[in-house]
Amino acid sequence: MSVSDYTETEGLPAKDREPYEAWSYDLASAKLYIPRLASGQDRWFAAALSSEKGEPPSRLAVFTEQPQHKRWEVVSVVDLDSQKLPHVALDREGYATAVPATGNKHLAADADVLRTAVLDNFTTGGTNTGSKVFAPTKASKRQVKVHSDAATRFGDKGTSVFDAADNRFTDAYALKTADGGALILFSHTHTQTDAVAHSGLQINPGKEDRAWLHDVPRTSIRYTFVCNDAATVPAKAEPSRLIGYTCARTDASGPPVPSWSHRA
Repeated sequence: MSVSDYTETEGLPAKDREPYEAWSYDLASAKLYIPRLASGQDRWFAAALSSEKGEPPSRLAVFTEQPQHKRWEVVSVVDLDSQKLPHVALDREGYATAVPATGNKHLAADADVLRTAVLDNFTTGGTNTGSKVFAPTKASKRQVKVHSDAATRFGDKGTSVFDAADNRFTDAYALKTADGGALILFSHTHTQTDAVAHSGLQINPGKEDRAWLHDVPRTSIRYTFVCNDAATVPAKAEPSRLIGYTCARTDASGPPVPSWSHRA
């Protein structure tokens, strides 16, 4: 359970809380991509994980060493839209090759370009850079659909607008693929602001928002989402492919309707 999942659950009445079921993965089916790193480099590896033995992987995770805690921690998990993994290049001893995720001139796009394109999928439906950087995939189409669905959800009674937000999670990880490109795992943060079209209307928070908003009607609500993304990037000037992403709400806030403000 993520911190956001825990927060949402704590905000629910006891009768509405679902029993917690930890997601586990089958060790025998896990495919590890362990890069050969130089002395002094931060140690990390990626893993393609399946929940059941013999099943294709459904998630990509990144584990990093935390020397101060003397342990390894999962720092990124991406739900895959396709169970066909990119072909990561391995040397004779089975090690993967880590390549720079940012500022890499040998790739068609780096993590910063990919992050900008993903944000564009949410904020404009891919109009500016999203459709130029990414070839259409199930994952990129889902992001564009989130934008288009939000644009019409309130009709003439309100608006729903996406925007980029400060991103605390700037680390990105890249592995060389057999075609000379790379598999890049990165994170982004975006907001979604819902607002009523005019006074006299209100937005009633859903039960999953109760931890942040309680049951107080609002004139606008600004949600914050932190997301993990995975993309394959070619070495030549061709579109990249978003192969999966996972988002979680980490905050929600907004002004109460006037009648509630007066009570406060």
